[in-house]
Amino acid sequence: MIYIKTDAEVELLRASNMLVSRTLAEVAGHIRPGVTTLQLDSIAETFIMDHGALPAFKGYAGFPRTLCTSVNDEVVHGIPSDYALREGDIVSIDCGVILNGFYGDSAFTFTVGEVKPEILRLLEYTRASLEAGVLEAVTGNRVGDISHAVQVKAESGGYSVVRTLVGHGLGRHLHEGPEVPNFGKRGTGTRLERNLVICIEPMINMGTKNTRVESDGWTVRTGDGKPSAHYEYAVAVRDGKADLLTTYDYIEEVLLKR
Repeated sequence: MIYIKTDAEVELLRASNMLVSRTLAEVAGHIRPGVTTLQLDSIAETFIMDHGALPAFKGYAGFPRTLCTSVNDEVVHGIPSDYALREGDIVSIDCGVILNGFYGDSAFTFTVGEVKPEILRLLEYTRASLEAGVLEAVTGNRVGDISHAVQVKAESGGYSVVRTLVGHGLGRHLHEGPEVPNFGKRGTGTRLERNLVICIEPMINMGTKNTRVESDGWTVRTGDGKPSAHYEYAVAVRDGKADLLTTYDYIEEVLLKR
């Protein structure tokens, strides 16, 4: 189902997504070689609950943890574990909360220490593809306009777009309509109405677009073992310019201090 929000509901969604943004920043301050992804998960869960919210992912369809922590060739849905981050790793952290009955959902790919220039370039293009998609999230456009913009930017850097996973609507449910693919044709798909809230989340691979799911039933890896990056914003469709409900400003403040 597609639910168009009231202005008041958009503000509740903004609060939920700002808490996710702050949670990711809290986690960012602890990312370094030697830290386990399970430690990061504990930090996030404590922060979320200390701010009067609940972790959205924990228990969702049986998922066991608060964060999705996907390292290197893991695309999404990595389960926090005793894996200790290593110099040169990248880790995509996807976080969700429930606050006042509304969901927040965002992701950011972090570097661990010094990483190779070619991996930094993957991250830069993935984030730029997200920004390109956001520019199309305006009243009267269609989902395909977002999808096309993401795809064109990612592929212009020589990267591939994951086909098997998509963005989505967001509200009182974590996954609402419409689906928001990261590839597609302009002028196709659901027409965007004012106050539709969606998550745009490019998952971009250095090599093949193909993926496989691990035996845990959750972790998605690239088909060729090459790195993948993932960024996600929640946005409200508006007239002329999308309204970002997510911010990376808190994360960037922390990273500048590292």
